[in-house]
Parts: sequence; structure tokens; C-alpha cells
Amino acid sequence: MPATFLKSKQPRSTNQTPVDVSAIVRGVIDDVRTNGDTAVRKYSERFDKWSPASFKLSQAEIEASIAQCSKQTIEDIKTMQNNVRAFGQAQKDSFRDFEFEIQPGVVLGQKNLPINTVGAYIPGGRYPLLASAHMTILTAKVAGVPHVIGCTPPINGKIPHATAAAMHLAGADEIHILGGVQAIATMAVGTDSIRKVDFIAGPGNAFVAEGKRQLFGEIGIDLFAGPTEILIVADETADPFTVATNIVSQAEHGPDSPAVVITTSERVGKEATRIIDQLLNHAGLSIADVASVSWTHHGEVILVESMQEAWNLADEYASEHVQIFTKRPRDALENMTAYGALFLGENTCVSYGDKVIGTNHVLPTRKAARYTGGLWVGKFLRTVTYQEVKDENASGELGRLCGRAARAENFEAHARSGDLRAHRHLKDQVDWIGGLKGKL
Repeated sequence: MPATFLKSKQPRSTNQTPVDVSAIVRGVIDDVRTNGDTAVRKYSERFDKWSPASFKLSQAEIEASIAQCSKQTIEDIKTMQNNVRAFGQAQKDSFRDFEFEIQPGVVLGQKNLPINTVGAYIPGGRYPLLASAHMTILTAKVAGVPHVIGCTPPINGKIPHATAAAMHLAGADEIHILGGVQAIATMAVGTDSIRKVDFIAGPGNAFVAEGKRQLFGEIGIDLFAGPTEILIVADETADPFTVATNIVSQAEHGPDSPAVVITTSERVGKEATRIIDQLLNHAGLSIADVASVSWTHHGEVILVESMQEAWNLADEYASEHVQIFTKRPRDALENMTAYGALFLGENTCVSYGDKVIGTNHVLPTRKAARYTGGLWVGKFLRTVTYQEVKDENASGELGRLCGRAARAENFEAHARSGDLRAHRHLKDQVDWIGGLKGKL
């Protein structure tokens, strides 16, 4: 029996002329590449109404930002960062450098080297997302990145003090109050005020995401990201109020955030839908209007017959955040393969992952979970290899093999590199070497 939609998404109809995000971003990048800091300041004034004497915060300004935060806020930032640091260190410890002798006299090895310079973008448009400082800057520093540059936009023409404090406590080597695609372009191409980075991490709006996409290759990026997503898998044991509360918690991210419930219980699905509608009309929410748009146009509640159908359908969605509210939540670990992050059981929620629990909240969206995971310590490391042939006889034997293998592919120069070792160490008679002697 096919799945039944208890609530379907309702695509928005609009008469507005679509904004050509790609063209706008390309123009900003080209301008920054050509005109450097002059262009950066122009776009900061235009988009953020922000033109300080220096975008980079001084040590005194950083200390002033920390002083503007309550003692509890600073303590909470440190607690959250301790969680992120502990999990990141556990990830790093799962790596190891090694070398081994693949055959007598032939040594192969692996090293994990941190990227040299990283740019971290901390969003600040609708919300001051200071948690992104933990996820990007701190994770890079745990990986061993020696220099991390953090950029975050002003909020209403002012320094976002809590975000600046979080960036500093996370270990940022430079903090710049600079937002949008102009920040991405500046870090990627380098100007007089900001050195060029090798890699950029962090979420952002459509312009930031497009900037990272266009600059990928010139610099590395964490991943291509779209609007925040949530998917809940629920059976008959799920509490509809908990389902509804968690759907709304993610729908408030923005008007384009997909929010999906897959359930084996018609009762849970219908009751959760009713409660969601009530919650979105509750005056206590910060921006219920945004969450309402998201739920109306991107919300779905789908009824399936069995848990296996639920797992299979959830994998098709390959959602960024997947919450499991079932009798046996850990069954998802055995039955699902495509998700950014799993949140198991009703004691767990996506908001923990977003803010405090220690795992990274920079995760794949738009079904990218089919081929990649989210941001983690490993993203800031380059796994490299090295080789050393210590034994002359082994070098000669490899030379013979290389000669044959290369000629099978019509790579004569490659073959001769192997021939030379076979000639030198095994005394092989090689025509091309004899023919060249005395001519070079």
C-alpha cells in the first residue's frame, strides 16, 4: 500500500521576479578580486550599513564584547565548547599516523596534516548564531589548524557581543565583523586586510552558500548547504506534542525549511498536525510567522504501514536532521543509511545538536547526506601518504613491474623510470639506456 499524505507541502506561488543570486554573487567576487578592500567596504556599507575604521576586532574590543555578556552566558559558552571540544578530540583520536613495510625494504606511510589557514563564517542575520563559532572555529583548532580567521556580520549596525565572545573563546586567531558574500570573497581571494585562506567552513544564507559554491576549487569548503531540514520517524508510542514541538523548533530557522513527519500511526500523525497548527499561533514564539510559512509550504506528514517502509522512505529524503521517536529508537542505526545526524529517542532533540550537546551542527542538506557527512575534525585534516624504498633489490623488482605496467598503458616515459632502477639494481640490459649513453 502506498504511503498516505496526512499533510502535503503547498508550493508557494509568487509574482515576484526571482533574484539572480548567482549573478549577484559573481559580481561581488569579481569586484573584491579586482578592487580588494575598497570593494569589501562598499558592499559592507550597502548590505549591512557597516563601515568601521577596521573590520578586525582589536584585543580591547574583544575584551569589551566579553564584558558586555552576562557571567552566565560566558559560562554557558564555555560548557558548550567543552562538549564540542571533547567530541572533536575523540574524532581526532580515531585517526592515526602509521607506516608499514608492505614488502621487505618497501615502506609506506600515512600522515594526517591540518589545513594551514581556515576561514570560519558565523551567520548573524535573523539570529546571532554564536553556536556556529563552536562548530567551525573550535573544531578547526582541535584538528590543529594553526590560523583560523572568523567572520560574522554586524547585527543592526552593532558588534554581536556574544558571538564575538564565542569566537574568541573558540580560539579564533582573527575576528572580523564582516558578513555576507563579501566576507566569503575576502577570505577566499585575500585582500590587504584579510589573508587568503585555504578552506572556508560555516553555514549562511543563499548568497553565502552560492559564494562558497563559486569559489570551490580555488579554496576548499565544508559542504554545499541549503535551508535547515528536519524529519521525524514516529510510531504509535510517540508523543504527538513532542513531535509537534520538535517540528516547530526547526521550522523557525527560515521560511524554506522542510519539516517532515513519517509515522506508522494515523493517530500520532493527525494529532501532531493539529498541535503544530496550535503552536504556530502561540504568541510565545519568537517568529511564528516564519515557522508558519515553512510548515505551510514545506511541511509533510506521511502515514506508512510498517517501520521498514518508514526507514526506507526516510532514507529517500536523506534529511539533514532525523529524529527517531519509536519504541526502539536504536533500530534506526541498523536500518537507515542516509542522514546528516540521527537523534535517538524522545530524550534527545535536534536543538541539542544545534546548540549544546557536542556534535557538529554543520550538516548536509538537499539529499547530500547520500554521499557526505557533516563538518567534523576530519574535514580540517589532509590525509597524505609517503613512500620509501630502502632495499635496492626491491627497487629493481618494482622497476621491472613498473616498466611492464606502464607500457601496457602506452606510457613509455613512465616505463623508463622503472627500467632505470631495474638496470641499476638488477643489472638488466635495457636497450634505450645503452642507446643513449654518450649522447646526453
